Amino acid sequence: MQTWALWLTEVERRIMPHFSRSEARRRVWASLRGLLRPVERKNGWPIAAVVGDATPYGLQHVLGRAQWDAEEVRTALRTSVVASLGEPHAVRVIDATGLLKKGRYSAGVARQESGTAGRVEHGHIGVFLTSASTQGHVVLDRERSLPQEWTTDTERCAGAGMPPERTCATTPQLAQQMLERAFDARVPATWVAGERVYGENRARRDWLEGRPHA
Repeated sequence: MQTWALWLTEVERRIMPHFSRSEARRRVWASLRGLLRPVERKNGWPIAAVVGDATPYGLQHVLGRAQWDAEEVRTALRTSVVASLGEPHAVRVIDATGLLKKGRYSAGVARQESGTAGRVEHGHIGVFLTSASTQGHVVLDRERSLPQEWTTDTERCAGAGMPPERTCATTPQLAQQMLERAFDARVPATWVAGERVYGENRARRDWLEGRPHA
């Protein structure tokens, strides 16, 4: 328990400075503690209940409207993960998953092939980079696939809060971006694993084989 408490304190030290307002820091930290609790459905209402909030509206404000840099938080958390769970012979694992969702201004939602649903369905497609080793299996990075019907509709993107520089990219292209960041951050690993779609491109395999091991 003492080791666990110390680890949580280190995570707090690394990521909380990226939230300038004390209320945002409180909400985010409560959410993280809620995610670690044995809650069956880890979305807004159950997490709010387990941390003592009457509604999830405060956390939803932090996630949707408050000013903070998700990329900086990602980098800080990755640094913490590597320091505590990094292993030279780890495997970087790439995987995409469908997140069922509807709504014109829910960023990236479109009718697309979803492994979660097992069919073409409305939803997001998220691409994740994780690290698997004897120390455990942890998420290092993430990207959201943005279909072309979004990137050609600037009004829709603006309404959903999407930055104008976001462009359409395939899931393998997003995977390569995340791998590039992991290499640059010297995340230790020996292998990269993923479904066939990520390795069937010869140019991408050559790029990967040409990178030095971290």
